[in-house]
Amino acid sequence: MSEIEKFSVSEIFGENVFNDAVMQERLPKKTYKRLREVIEGGHELDSATADVVAHEMKEWAIEQGATHYTHWFQPLTGVTAEKHDSFITAPMDNGKVLMSFSGKELIKGEPDASSFPSGGLRATFEARGYTAWDCTSPAFVRHDAAGATLCIPTAFCSYTGEALDQKTPLLRSMEAVNKQAIRLLRLFGNTTSTKVTPSVGAEQEYFIVDREKYLKRKDLIFTGRTLFGAMPPKGQEMEDHYFGAIRERIGAYMRDVNKELWKLGVSAKTQHNEVAPAQHELAPIYAECNVATDHNQLIMETLKKVAGRHGLQCLLHEKPFAGVNGSGKHNNWSITTDDGINLLDPGVTPHENIQFLLILTCILKAVDEHADLLRASAADVGNDHRLGANEAPPAILSVFLGEQLEDVITQLISTGNATHSLKGEMLETGVKTLPDFMRDATDRNRTSPFAFTGNKFEFRMVGSQASIAQPNVVLNTIVAEAFAEACDALEKAESFDDAVHDLIKKYATEHQRIIFNGNGYSDDWVEEAKKRGLPNTKSMVDAIPSYATEKSVALFEKFGVFTKVELESRVEIEYETYSKMINIEARAMIDVASKQIIPAVIRYTTNLANSINAVKTAGAADVSVQAGLLNETSAYLADVKAALAKLIEVTDAGSAMAEGREQAVFYRDVVKTSMDTLRAPVDKLEMIVDKELWPMPSYGDLIFEV
Repeated sequence: MSEIEKFSVSEIFGENVFNDAVMQERLPKKTYKRLREVIEGGHELDSATADVVAHEMKEWAIEQGATHYTHWFQPLTGVTAEKHDSFITAPMDNGKVLMSFSGKELIKGEPDASSFPSGGLRATFEARGYTAWDCTSPAFVRHDAAGATLCIPTAFCSYTGEALDQKTPLLRSMEAVNKQAIRLLRLFGNTTSTKVTPSVGAEQEYFIVDREKYLKRKDLIFTGRTLFGAMPPKGQEMEDHYFGAIRERIGAYMRDVNKELWKLGVSAKTQHNEVAPAQHELAPIYAECNVATDHNQLIMETLKKVAGRHGLQCLLHEKPFAGVNGSGKHNNWSITTDDGINLLDPGVTPHENIQFLLILTCILKAVDEHADLLRASAADVGNDHRLGANEAPPAILSVFLGEQLEDVITQLISTGNATHSLKGEMLETGVKTLPDFMRDATDRNRTSPFAFTGNKFEFRMVGSQASIAQPNVVLNTIVAEAFAEACDALEKAESFDDAVHDLIKKYATEHQRIIFNGNGYSDDWVEEAKKRGLPNTKSMVDAIPSYATEKSVALFEKFGVFTKVELESRVEIEYETYSKMINIEARAMIDVASKQIIPAVIRYTTNLANSINAVKTAGAADVSVQAGLLNETSAYLADVKAALAKLIEVTDAGSAMAEGREQAVFYRDVVKTSMDTLRAPVDKLEMIVDKELWPMPSYGDLIFEV
């Protein structure tokens, strides 16, 4: 075994980031001060300051080995995008070359906008689009096989100004919640806080498989998930993988991932084995919402990139293996002032913390009134396999508060006053050598889609391969609306104390239906939620329309987060994405079944028939077992052939339809059903056909042999 490389985390952390410390060191004091004012106050950056920043950023990047720069942005494809330009400006008379980078080049770029999803905002022949530097998220140098590249986080908009990306509406939503939260704080006498920022920590789940085996699975290559596959003899039922000892090959991989992320300023902190075999999790420390979103994109990119170096493949699909737990992304959300106050900290006695109780009930109101939007924000094609599958949050939105806060809310509703808060108790271990410790006043609930966990809310519906931007856009905006409505009522009240008391009780009473502390996986909860009038949106296709309802349009336009046109374009993109993904999956099934599975089964049946004939020729008395296997296999093969023909027919029909809701519904109800029909006999055949003849690695090969 080679000697393990030694390094100091504190020395390498952020070494590839043009962060505040680097800017302080390299920028003139006047320039640094002006840039900080822009970052903190949202002012526009003047060209003179931009030129100085650009020059120093370029000099620093070149010292890191960079030859190119790119505007790194997040279009509506679910992944990041970039176009590289070198720092070369022009050859000089002496044969040398001039290296420069101007403020104009830093602030604005111009990628082709026609080749990214726009939902009709841009036609194919209308190519111009713009990227604009987001100075609130630091630039960084990325090192890979292409060399070193200066990456400048940017927003991306069309020639006519509409947002074509994830970042622009996210920044707008952060401004909205900041403005309304400051209004609220001023009513409570806070005159020192000047900014309120959503803070986010995204726990990233993922699967790791051997790359050589991955390359033998065309379904994984084309779609990110297995379209065929029988369950192995052992799955996750022994619960021995969760928090289990990390295998050396995976440990070496995790070490390299952490090192890469730390250099990029991503505070990767927690890593462990997840519930399913071959499944793992990585969680960073919280960061400002915008930065956390960028960091999560870097985490996903790094997980995939580093895996290749170790002969591994990272799978970020929400459900890469049927029957095995899927992967999500827990979006931990809180709101914090610039002077360090977490507005979701209930304190020791929550019943006395009036500001917290108002904020809490505002959030209950927001989630209850816009449950459809929150559900839509977590919708993607892969997540349809996961939500409500007794392994992740149900598709029904509810809020878990825990015993302590639920008791406070119950007091407010029943009597109008909360007089006490439940206390934690001493937990005695019963072992003298083990310390006794205080037990929290509330448990956790892993079945809740939106759970309060001490001083934050954990939105657990988000899919593992999705950007966390959209869920946070919705969260920020619906909470901003609730704060605004509370401020509107309180600002005109004659008695603030009486009005805030009445408002807390009003919100708690009107929105108590959204509170649920029980088992979100149970059938009883589905019935109870229906009685409460809570929506149960089971598929992405049914979630999509929520974006363009009159209520949603009014909400987003009021706070300048989306225009109606931008919302309608996103609805169109979502329908197109769903149809395209299911179409790819269907055609991948057709390809694999036609070219690999059917030929393999025919080889097996031919061998079996030949063996039967050989036994008969040798004069053996009984070939009933072999004949039975041949008949069974042939029957399943006939089922495969019939199902394959049907899938080809309906997939061609879906492809011929006009893009939009009708096509998406057809793909969900007809094409996807036909895919399930084809899969059933194939998975049965996998359990019969000689393993040496089966054309792809099994589930057992993939998830246990890493």
